[in-house]
Amino acid sequence: MRKLRAILGVKGSLCLLSLAMVVLALVAYTAQVTITPKTLFTMGATSDSWTVYVNDYNETRYLPNNGTAPVGSYPPNDKSSYAFYVSTGADKACAVNITMLTPVNSRKFSSFQITAKQWVAGTGWVNVTLYDATTGGSTKDFIRGTTNDFGYVRQSGIASRYYLICVTYSYDLVDTTDVVTVKFQYTPLPQ
Repeated sequence: MRKLRAILGVKGSLCLLSLAMVVLALVAYTAQVTITPKTLFTMGATSDSWTVYVNDYNETRYLPNNGTAPVGSYPPNDKSSYAFYVSTGADKACAVNITMLTPVNSRKFSSFQITAKQWVAGTGWVNVTLYDATTGGSTKDFIRGTTNDFGYVRQSGIASRYYLICVTYSYDLVDTTDVVTVKFQYTPLPQ
């Protein structure tokens, strides 16, 4: 301490003391924020079972609803009646990436085209525009399930929508009846 005083001198020591007093004299203000997490995305049906036939050509199946048709004219009321649900607010948008964890075997399926439908009150299930990017980008007619393709459903503004996955396929290249398992993956990306 004596060495420090000798180096700084009386004026330097007084300056340091004054600076310390100013720091201690500063008034501090605090603010508190309550953070309430909210989910934009809710998973619906996580499994289903479809029957397809050898030589099926341009047939359509839906996830969920046993793959045969979209749920009827009433809004979905439980998780087994929709693939996923998105609820956005005025200041929040959400893009949902749709892809398959593993493409279907292109030696069995000549096509496996994935689209989506959303529930619109008073209308029922309607086609959804698919995009190639989270912010919109170019539109896509479908997601190709025989390759590592992907697409996005985009929702913005105050909306709550239920979605179905729609697959148009052709199982027309082989006559094998081995069970095929496919896994769809949905990744919500709030914006």
